[in-house]
Amino acid sequence: MAKHFALTITDDSFSYRRKPDGIAAEARLDGLYIVRTSLPADAMSATDVVGSYKALARVERAFRALKSIDLQIRPVHHWIEPRVRAHVFLCMLAYYVEWHLRRLWAPILFDEHDQPAAEAQRASPVAAAEPSPASLRKRGRRRSDDGVPISSFRDLLRHLATLTLNTVAVPGTKPTTATLYARPTPLQVTAFQLLGIRPAA
Repeated sequence: MAKHFALTITDDSFSYRRKPDGIAAEARLDGLYIVRTSLPADAMSATDVVGSYKALARVERAFRALKSIDLQIRPVHHWIEPRVRAHVFLCMLAYYVEWHLRRLWAPILFDEHDQPAAEAQRASPVAAAEPSPASLRKRGRRRSDDGVPISSFRDLLRHLATLTLNTVAVPGTKPTTATLYARPTPLQVTAFQLLGIRPAA
């Protein structure tokens, strides 16, 4: 606040006065922020500029995923440069895979899966994002429109990890082996269908 006041201090007095011009200038920008770009107006509209700026939140989430328990890019326990580079490359590759999985699995995750409907509800590009009716519906019922339970990304991975493949060996004069596949749950079937994969039966 000091910039809005002019102080006069002497040995036996103290006085101050407000700076009305500076206060008025700052009041005009209350609640507003300015985003500037070097691109011409015909290359990117004001809405697109704000959208690009707000997309930085996704970049920050990506860095958190890389550094946190999701992918653990740090600490790096390597000292030789090629190994450090390989470690970082694998972490980036893992995040690339995760990003695609999250997009494809969005209908059975708590994530937004109807982005156009969510964007249509916003009064302006600077307004807070609102979930689409489809997302509100699935979050409220904890199920997708198809009746499949929804979960977090991590819980879905844990559930998929329960799908097993067992090799049974039968001893004898002619030993034989058989492969038994666990029967996938409805959630596992849906997850594979969204990836375009048909689990073995």
